[in-house]
Amino acid sequence: MQKTGYVIRNMNDGDIPQVSEIDREAFPGESLFRPYTSYKQEIHNSLAHYIVACIENRAGLESIQQNKSSQQDMRKMSWFKCLLSRRHAVLLQGERHNLHNGESIVGFAGLWTMLDEAHITAIAVRKDYHRLGIGEGLLISIIEFANRLNANIVTLEVRASNLVAQSLYTKYGFRVVGRRTRYYSDNGEDALLMSTDTITSAPFQSQFQRLKEAHSLRWGISAAARLV
Repeated sequence: MQKTGYVIRNMNDGDIPQVSEIDREAFPGESLFRPYTSYKQEIHNSLAHYIVACIENRAGLESIQQNKSSQQDMRKMSWFKCLLSRRHAVLLQGERHNLHNGESIVGFAGLWTMLDEAHITAIAVRKDYHRLGIGEGLLISIIEFANRLNANIVTLEVRASNLVAQSLYTKYGFRVVGRRTRYYSDNGEDALLMSTDTITSAPFQSQFQRLKEAHSLRWGISAAARLV
């Protein structure tokens, strides 16, 4: 089995500086926690649960880039130089964000639990690591987390204009159940409220396991390595 280029684990205090960077990059007008100290308060909140996607070393960076390239090898050769250029840029980005222990945070996700509902508060990936399956991996892990917390459904809000995210959520069984008018304060955009059906049901679990396996096969990520 091909070695995964990243792992997903629980967030800790030492991850806050990098998560803060990702938060502000992904949500410049609506960052999850505006005061820096709010991150620490949030991850120690008993109702909140946060995970991060980490690349542990340069080999990990090369691994996920090789996985991406293998998915694109049937494209026209005119894209070859572009792919090489992007790979070089991603490696440089990873080196710039490395911590002293050689670990770089490339994405994070969080949820709140309320009675039998798990509400996804955020899923974000560094821009230089988009289209590598990391966002989908975080979504899979957060749904698994919700299942372990005995949640019945998973909900979230998404910008009405964010069709890419909506497509991913729909793929994993989310459907639009409401609309929050002018929900986002930065531009007054509406939010769509999306929800799964019961995540412990046989139909949901059957589809979820199929999608999880397909994701693992495509990106070379084993189920055991998804959350540590």
